[in-house]
Amino acid sequence: MWGQSRKGGEALDGIRVLDLSRVLAGPFCSMILGDLGAEVIKVEAPGGSDETRRWGPPFKNGVSAYYLCANRNKKSVTIDLKSAKGKEIIERLVKNSDVVIHNFKTGTMERLGLSYEELSSINPGIIYCSITGFGETGPYKTHPGYDFIIQAMSGLMSITGTDESGPQKVGVAMTDVLTGLYACIGIQSALLERQQSGQGQKLDLSLYESAVSSLVNIASNYLMSGNLPSRLGNHHANIVPYQTFRTSDGEMVIAVGNDRQFQALCTIINKPDLAHNPKFKTNPDRVEHREELTAILQTELEKQHTSYWQEQCHAHNIPVGPIQNMEEIRNDPQLNARNFFQSIKHPKAGEMDILGSPLHLSRTPPKVRSHPPEPGEHNDEIFTSIGLSPSEIQEYKNNQWI
Repeated sequence: MWGQSRKGGEALDGIRVLDLSRVLAGPFCSMILGDLGAEVIKVEAPGGSDETRRWGPPFKNGVSAYYLCANRNKKSVTIDLKSAKGKEIIERLVKNSDVVIHNFKTGTMERLGLSYEELSSINPGIIYCSITGFGETGPYKTHPGYDFIIQAMSGLMSITGTDESGPQKVGVAMTDVLTGLYACIGIQSALLERQQSGQGQKLDLSLYESAVSSLVNIASNYLMSGNLPSRLGNHHANIVPYQTFRTSDGEMVIAVGNDRQFQALCTIINKPDLAHNPKFKTNPDRVEHREELTAILQTELEKQHTSYWQEQCHAHNIPVGPIQNMEEIRNDPQLNARNFFQSIKHPKAGEMDILGSPLHLSRTPPKVRSHPPEPGEHNDEIFTSIGLSPSEIQEYKNNQWI
């Protein structure tokens, strides 16, 4: 619990999180909290009910790569939430927890007798985080929300892709990731506020609003002008040149953010006068004459290979980057210099690499302490800690309550 002595030198030591969520948004949030030192107890139905355990291939010795991506630094217990005994166990766990996270459909926790009102009556300091597709109020509150659906409805797909390709989704479940991050921010804010008030509170997060919030400048452009945004592929709506370009041996991204950088780009392609052309002198000029400028730059950039242009751009402080695949990312010297990839030993899958945390805290750095757990791996430990005797635990197992 908050305020206990700090033992491991991690930012969230002493915080216990009861994670009833599954798939990605909730588990991603709780994984970050676990990386930062919180004790995260992952709750599933007996046998394991997180769908990602069965999403694949790839599998290694029956363990899903998808499941592994969002469940490190957790302990696992199995509880039948539909049973009276299961509810009783949850209530006992809540008494000694700081945070509850769930991503059941709106109304499910209430039907189970595990609403915020019921759990806060047991522990007034509990932070109760609900993650749903559309939120717990409004006409869509009972609709199921999957990332692909949310990407379509939120406008993300309307601006991703080209006129030729049609609407495209982002290559990962980005709305789940965004919502997980927002949930993590909200939970930590509520924990800080609790230090002053002594009271917990409920967080109501939706994938839909999280996704729409990510439209940032695109949404602002529309709200200001009333003009519907179009699909620009790898171009930027407000900045030119800020896009992919073909080279003699591949493709790369050049991201010119100001007029000085554009002048430098004109210099390295041996067209310094281009920077003084009234059509291209300022960024608003370049946006207006996007197609003409892009054609000129593309012609010049195809004359040399990617590595040549990267060297030239770096030498002149022009933002540039190659389009890398996962093999290149795994061997990237920058990521490896910062120890981004971590090695874990899993009891079934063996030793493997996983992504580390992008958070670098100087005094309380995140740590990968434990592998993503198997279903019920910590039943005996956790249930003993809340006062269940060995005979009670065995009775619960026999009746399939855990």
